[in-house]
Amino acid sequence: MGNQEITVENLLVLIKEKDRRIAELERETARVTELENQIQWLMEQFRLAKHKQFGASSEQTDLNQLYLFNEAEQTAALTAPEPEITEVKAHYRKKTRLTTDKLPEDLPVEVVEHELPEENRVCPDCGCSLHKMGEDVREELKIIPAKAVIVRHVRHVYACRSCEASSDHVPIVKAEMPEPVIKGGFASPESVAHIATQKFVMGSPLYRQEQEWALSGIRLSRQTMSNWLIKACENWLEPIYGEMKQRLCGHEVLHADETTLQVLHEDGKPAQSKSYMWLYRTSGEAKHQIVLYDYRPNRKAENPEGFLRDFKGYLHADGYDGYHRLPDKITVVGCWAHARRKFDELLQTIPKDKRDSSDAAKGIAYCDKLFRFEKQFALLSPEDRFKERERFSKPLMDEFYTWLGSLREAPKSLMGKAIYYAESQRKYLERYLFDGRLEISNNRAERTIRPFVMGRKNWLFSNTPNGARASAVYYSLIVSARENGLNPFEYLTWIFTNAPNLGRPGYVAKTEHFLPGSAAIPEKVFSPNPKSEKSEKYAWEVDA
Repeated sequence: MGNQEITVENLLVLIKEKDRRIAELERETARVTELENQIQWLMEQFRLAKHKQFGASSEQTDLNQLYLFNEAEQTAALTAPEPEITEVKAHYRKKTRLTTDKLPEDLPVEVVEHELPEENRVCPDCGCSLHKMGEDVREELKIIPAKAVIVRHVRHVYACRSCEASSDHVPIVKAEMPEPVIKGGFASPESVAHIATQKFVMGSPLYRQEQEWALSGIRLSRQTMSNWLIKACENWLEPIYGEMKQRLCGHEVLHADETTLQVLHEDGKPAQSKSYMWLYRTSGEAKHQIVLYDYRPNRKAENPEGFLRDFKGYLHADGYDGYHRLPDKITVVGCWAHARRKFDELLQTIPKDKRDSSDAAKGIAYCDKLFRFEKQFALLSPEDRFKERERFSKPLMDEFYTWLGSLREAPKSLMGKAIYYAESQRKYLERYLFDGRLEISNNRAERTIRPFVMGRKNWLFSNTPNGARASAVYYSLIVSARENGLNPFEYLTWIFTNAPNLGRPGYVAKTEHFLPGSAAIPEKVFSPNPKSEKSEKYAWEVDA
């Protein structure tokens, strides 16, 4: 201050200046903190994007890593029998080549004999005749490309010779002939079923099938094939779809999910806009699985509400708010795989040497233990599973949320988002404890919607809403068939043969007899090696 006289006025000025500088520093500190949070968020997004592009898509955790809990029940199986006490002997096993290749035993065998000519059956040493002493056998798999044939139906028409000679009325009697799958067309049940399975099972779009037919000298346009699929769907598959929907809504536990779909020519919408394919399916408690796809032009909550109008019970779903606005008669059950995924995304952004001690690893460890409990309870009855969840899962879940409440994270950070998701979804995530039939995740629906997602990568879009609706019906029947051990091609062929002749002698009597699980389904429709549904691991490796 030098020689300046210190007065009250000067002190007030100094205090104001100090307060101004403090406020300025606080603003600068807040700005630096905000910038640091932005940098952290950007680095998290960068590492996450890099992981999604170059890293493994599986979210499964190595059982030897990220262990937070070391109790004995960590690896215990509550339903496994006690092991027998045996003497352990060290031994070495020769390495063998592991192969999963297997040919059906009922494949026809074509035998090709390789014999010496008669004049060469002479001993090279003594010149005596040779006799057959054995055989060397080598087997090959011979592939015969698909071939097309024309089936010409010739219906014989009969008349009475006596009436022709003596009466002015001659009765004409025609032989029975089955109705075609498409009237006025040359499609057969087999051809429509083949086109459908190529597109909806093998992911081969119609333009590629058109090229494949052309290689065989058959000019079959994609427009004709599209017309066949849509007409056969409208005439014969949609009534079956309706029966399946009625049967589905009669269950008490369902799963739901949705994914995007592009429809080029949709009224009032540009070609680039998103439409949606919704999925509804039965849960693991159902004896016969039913899977239904439903095309809708948007993602509004009115879509599941309308589809599930006749349903009352539990619905497994993800955290989409549209499910939470369903009527009170539907109890929405949350998905712990989605909650875990938030922590896993954060974990991928953390340097490897710091992951094990991170909060992200601890959050994953809590979720992992809940899933391991479910694996241990898998063989229990629903009643016993409910009791074991009350003993083990509920206390752990309470501990998890107590731990979450102790964390203080920036809301916009990945950890903040993981905390917010788990806390905001808590009442839905806890509901799988309500009933032993319920599941801890919605992975069952995510796995089931994958065939549509994989097919979409090949055929990219639907041309019209009619095509999108037909795709939904075909996927419903094909995926339901596979879930119940049926061969999709044989199943569709059987439907297209019987549906046009419904109720006639020798054919299926009622539409409901086409549903999976029906006693009317012939043996040849079942797959010789049915593809069983992927075992329920209560895991989290499903792609988002």
